[in-house]
Amino acid sequence: MIAKDVFRVLVRPNARKSAILGFDDARQAYRVAIAAPAEGNRANLELMRFLSKELGRKVRIVSGLRNKLKTIRVDQ
Repeated sequence: MIAKDVFRVLVRPNARKSAILGFDDARQAYRVAIAAPAEGNRANLELMRFLSKELGRKVRIVSGLRNKLKTIRVDQ
């Protein structure tokens, strides 16, 4: 069971712009395009910056630092 302040995202790096693309029912994760390459942690940093801006709260990656499927926690 995933808590209400935790959700999963499926990241697509190297996009033209960062955007939420929709929801993947099979993986129970939001699909997110990120305008940063998956090198040197840049996509992870851009993902956290983008989601923080969209949600108006700090977020952190709980699991999946080296995977396209990540678990995100929204800080209170």
